[in-house]
Amino acid sequence: MKVYGLIGYPLSHSFSKKYFTEKFEQLGLTDCRYENFSIASAKEIKHILADNPSVLGLNVTIPHKESVVSLLTEKSDVVKKIGACNCIKIVGNKLSGFNTDVLGFEQTLLTKLQPHHKKALILGTGGAAKAVEFVFNKLSIAFKYVSRKPSVHHFSYEQVTPGIIKEYTLIINSTPLGMYPNVVQAPQIPYEALTPDHFLYDLIYNPVKTLFLQKGEEMGTAILNGAEMLVIQAEESWKIWNS
Repeated sequence: MKVYGLIGYPLSHSFSKKYFTEKFEQLGLTDCRYENFSIASAKEIKHILADNPSVLGLNVTIPHKESVVSLLTEKSDVVKKIGACNCIKIVGNKLSGFNTDVLGFEQTLLTKLQPHHKKALILGTGGAAKAVEFVFNKLSIAFKYVSRKPSVHHFSYEQVTPGIIKEYTLIINSTPLGMYPNVVQAPQIPYEALTPDHFLYDLIYNPVKTLFLQKGEEMGTAILNGAEMLVIQAEESWKIWNS
């Protein structure tokens, strides 16, 4: 049996197991299965591999995309550059790390990106945010991070004024705020300053429309969730595992 899976904590929000299970059924792959491995620390990956020697590939989600990097035997150029990994190919004792979030984010972003979306806010500074940063650098989109504490490179949420919102017309939520089951949460920004020129992209895909996106839609903004990004990165993971 060929085993693939997802590591993260918690995993109640994840659609990956359902997605791959249905994929295996559609392809008639009776020798493949996909499992959720809920681990509080990325270091526990060694126990997963010891207990499941048939594991050939793992997806990585919150909060392990950065902490898992130090455990890799090999890293793709993107993983080396951004320090975040969401896909691991396992051959023997060798763990090779890749980042398929970059491809998924770029392809989906371009479906709604407009010429006036020249400046962006990235809400959150975790592993998913690193993929967003990589794409923004590639596309020459100026950006600022927003986190709980201010720094030279970050706004704090308290510093994000209506004037800042007016200036930054592309806003990406890379935090888990609003993710199932905590659907009544949303990043604290002045939503009343949003306009139809804005584009709000939430990397969360469960629920389909987070409170962050609902608040944007109420102001006439373009909105996008992370569902299609999930599909693209999942299919890219499958290619990597089978290459």
